[in-house]
Amino acid sequence: MSGKWRKSAVVYWLSVFATAILMRTGAGAAEFRFDRDTFAFQNATVLKYYHGIAFLRPTGDDPPGSYTRRCFVMTRTVMQFRKFARFDPRGIPLNNLELAARVRAVARRAPWHEALPENQRIVFPGYANLREMSEARTQVLQENIGSGFITYFRPSNIRMVFQQSRGYQEKTHANLDAALSRGDLFVAFLTTYPKLSINHTVLIYARKNNHYRDELERYFVYDPNHAEAPRELTWSPHERAFAYQKDIDFVGGFVRVYQAYGNWLQ
Repeated sequence: MSGKWRKSAVVYWLSVFATAILMRTGAGAAEFRFDRDTFAFQNATVLKYYHGIAFLRPTGDDPPGSYTRRCFVMTRTVMQFRKFARFDPRGIPLNNLELAARVRAVARRAPWHEALPENQRIVFPGYANLREMSEARTQVLQENIGSGFITYFRPSNIRMVFQQSRGYQEKTHANLDAALSRGDLFVAFLTTYPKLSINHTVLIYARKNNHYRDELERYFVYDPNHAEAPRELTWSPHERAFAYQKDIDFVGGFVRVYQAYGNWLQ
C-alpha cells in the first residue's frame, strides 16, 4: 500500500467517522437564518399602541381573521422545528390532513429537549424550509401549532411580578449568552410590568458584532409581529438592563427579559 493511498484512506475513514458522530448528536446544524427558519406569516396584537400606551383596536382596523395572541406559540414552534424537523424539497408535499398531523407532532415535543439527530426528525417533504412551507400552507400551520389563549395562564408568567431586580436580569443575560454559545435558541418574554407598553415574546438567535467602543451588547431577534426582518435587543452592562427596538407596537427602550421554554418550569 503506497503512502499516498494510505493517507487518502485515513482521511476518508476519519470523514466517515466524523459524519456519523454528527448524525448521532445532531451537531453541525446549519446556522439559524431569519429568511429560512422563521414563519412567513405574522402575529397581530389584540391591542393597539400609541406612544407606548395600549388601547383597543377600532373595529375594522385589522383584516378579518387576523392571527392574534400567538407570540409565545410562534417562538416556541420555531424552536421546535429547529430541533425536531427537517425538510426534503425533492419530496411530494403532503395533503392537509397529513401535514397537520406532522405539524402537531413537532409542536407537542418539549422545546427544551435536546435536538434530534437528522435521521430521527419529522420530515416535511416538498419544501426547502419553514418559511417556504409556512408561506405556501399558512392556514394549516396556523391551525395546528397551538392556541395562544392558554399562554396567558402560564405559571412562569408570574415572575414579572416577583423577579424584577437587576441581579435577576444579569443572570438572564448570562443564561442568554450561554445558550447562544451552545448553538441553542433563547425564547425571551419581554415586559415592562406594571406598565402595559409591552408584554410580548420573541426569539433571540444570535449575537451581533459590536461596533468599536460600543458598550452595548446587541442581539438578532425574531419577532413574530414582524415577519419582514430581524429586530434588535440590547444589553447594557453599565445599566444592567435590556432594551428593545422601537416599532409601531412599542415605544422602545427598557424591558425586562425572562427566559421561556428553557426548562419545564418556564
